[in-house]
Amino acid sequence: MTDSLLGTYRRAPMELVRAEGVRLYDADGKAYLDFASGIAVNALGYNDAGVNAAIAEAAATGLIHTSNLFRTAPGEQLADKLVAASFADKVFFCNSGAEANEGAFKFARRWARNVGGPAKHEIISLRGAFHGRLFGTVAATDRPQYRNHFRPLAGGIHIHERSIDELSRVISDEQTAAVIAEPIQGEGGVRVLDAGFVRELRALTAERNVLLILDEIQCGYGRTGSFFAYEQYGITPDLLTMAKPMAGGLPMGAVLLTQRVAEAVQPGDHGTTFGGGPLVAHVANHVFDRLRDPALLAHVRREGEWLGDQLLALSARSAKVRAIRGRGFMWGVDVTDPAKDVVARALSQGLILVGAGDHTLRLLPPLVMERRDLAQGLNALEAAIG
Repeated sequence: MTDSLLGTYRRAPMELVRAEGVRLYDADGKAYLDFASGIAVNALGYNDAGVNAAIAEAAATGLIHTSNLFRTAPGEQLADKLVAASFADKVFFCNSGAEANEGAFKFARRWARNVGGPAKHEIISLRGAFHGRLFGTVAATDRPQYRNHFRPLAGGIHIHERSIDELSRVISDEQTAAVIAEPIQGEGGVRVLDAGFVRELRALTAERNVLLILDEIQCGYGRTGSFFAYEQYGITPDLLTMAKPMAGGLPMGAVLLTQRVAEAVQPGDHGTTFGGGPLVAHVANHVFDRLRDPALLAHVRREGEWLGDQLLALSARSAKVRAIRGRGFMWGVDVTDPAKDVVARALSQGLILVGAGDHTLRLLPPLVMERRDLAQGLNALEAAIG
């Protein structure tokens, strides 16, 4: 293990050398069943023939990168697909989820300045939120360990309780530009926002001329059984951010915007060197088509319901499981032991998990995982919980 990499991550001890389907393999040949998907990225698993072919097709053109000073077809095609599939009228591509949220904050403030002047600038996020670790997004992230060493944080960004009563007191037409929310808070413990709360929040923001940004970076793109998570809430946002699975493991993010927000953004207001480049966007077109497949989404709903039932049964059997939350292929399991200890024990048994807080395990299997592998993973999970 090298000492040359900056120690911003506590990496697992093994070296991964190859992957196939829903399993990764280390340098010693040991197999690991993947219940993490590279943190919700590898929705189609590993060594997927379609993704590999899309990468090869894009590379064969020689247009790996051109910059956004020039037009290329793949990004334009993907933007058209996203607009046709959603509430949005415009799309901005970038390289990651944190960048998508930073862009959404800027677009919201650009719109708000036009309609309300400099005073209308505040961004509000919710208790338990995770929106990234850049300076704007970390200010909207409710994790003290991510924030405290980097103060002063970006101004005008505040975190409030997931309470309509409190939000109605702090959201104002004069000062608030936008509210940002995850339909399912991933890093915050896989907490599914109540549908009634989300609808009331949408009504409140609309009434006070405040934008609603939905962060679907982790819960979108099919993970909950609908392509967009917001489809299950009966509302539409003004902006939506996405990233993780968009390009099959290649770095890509996006902001979807309504026309009224997009009209405020002028050339030069924002930019990206790599975002929406031809190679990444070509692969992302393939991923979009695969994850929009009604059969795949039905698979996620069906197997996700089974997975939830099995986790509830596990909870009933084990005093070490305190709560189960989730939807589709995104579940949180609250345990009495430190989550990091359970993750380590699972790894020794060949199961890859990630945490979501000190006592929450997060299950994010590839969306193509079949029931036999889900069952194998659950057996290993139960053994690791003890």
